Amino acid sequence: MTADEAERYLRSLELFGMRFGLDRMRRLMTALRHPERRFDSIHVVGSNGKSSTTRMIAAILQAHGLRTGAYLSPHLVSFGERIRVDGVDLAPAEFGAAVTRAARAAQLVDRSLRNDDAVTQFEALTAAAYAELARAGVEVAVVEAGLGGRYDATNVIPSRVQVLTSIGLEHTRWLGPTVADIAAEKLDVVQPGATLVLAAGLPQDALAVAERVCAQRDARIVRAGADPAVAVGAPGAYQRRNFALARAAADAYLPGALNPEALAAAAASVRVPGRLQQIDADPVTLLDGAHNPDGMRALAESLPELAAGHDPVIAVVSILDDKDAAGMLAALRRVCDGLVVTSSRNPRALPPPTLQSLVRQLGGPSAEVVADPREAVGRARELAGSAGLVIATGSLYLIADLLSGDRRRRAGAL
Repeated sequence: MTADEAERYLRSLELFGMRFGLDRMRRLMTALRHPERRFDSIHVVGSNGKSSTTRMIAAILQAHGLRTGAYLSPHLVSFGERIRVDGVDLAPAEFGAAVTRAARAAQLVDRSLRNDDAVTQFEALTAAAYAELARAGVEVAVVEAGLGGRYDATNVIPSRVQVLTSIGLEHTRWLGPTVADIAAEKLDVVQPGATLVLAAGLPQDALAVAERVCAQRDARIVRAGADPAVAVGAPGAYQRRNFALARAAADAYLPGALNPEALAAAAASVRVPGRLQQIDADPVTLLDGAHNPDGMRALAESLPELAAGHDPVIAVVSILDDKDAAGMLAALRRVCDGLVVTSSRNPRALPPPTLQSLVRQLGGPSAEVVADPREAVGRARELAGSAGLVIATGSLYLIADLLSGDRRRRAGAL
């Protein structure tokens, strides 16, 4: 397949399939001769911060001379962004070849399944990633889970280190109604005798689950601090915390071997697309994919530092209908002087007038409605003027619409 054909193939597949479980994924690994066993792995789970932490761990390990892979989700513009080798997205030809291998394996697996069951989009992509990382000869891959952990397609790797970035109430339909339930689902990735690295500031209920799971599986717990002890190039206070966690995870994989110069180089080099990403100046215009209340609170914490010397601050916001829009807007309104509410091209995006009404109910700053995302950013830039700052946020789908030249492409769902 070409890269475009590979994208069309993946989009033709069901996202979740008829049933959860790892049976299809294990069959895929067998059909591909178990690529997941041909490299070491670090598994990253959590509610927020997974992609940033995954990129940072990979950068640290690469800076220490290891050939390093990363598997990320979601993507913003193209599926090929999800598979990286030594800090570089997979080239289109390599991506097409990887998906071709996975598609052939999926055909074999589908023949062995019941008529109402088939390999899903995320399983096929994960299989393509593992096969490509093995083919590329990576020594270690840092793998970001998609949804949860227990039944996530990524959970077929024999990881040596697992990382929990955060816990919040998310995907409760699939993961359970409480923080403890969600932590249990995510922490099922912990392997016997492995090391679990915990982020600073986790809820007590999640810590209790971590201690119980690690005791049952004879796994060691490492608690990361919040201070990275090095200058971090990625902007935002939350990225400094993410790097501190990544540093602890890398140290768990390479105990006692981290080099200060290599750490500093990695910290300075990492940038995360769609996370306080600057896309323009005069006025400064940023994109941030915060899409739940915890993510929005982290953004709100970081924004005053970035907005210093800029006035006013105008936010462009789109939020999906399954998110806590009121909680997100409540966090954002405290650090903004005005809002422009819009709609991403995802059909689940809340209508802009609904967001405008929520802002009014919360007593926030004035909110204008501009339906088209690009026009909304243009209007926000007019309101901000050359001295202001614009931040577009609330949905990864909004960020993808703004980054993509091809408006038919959308952010990946997982």
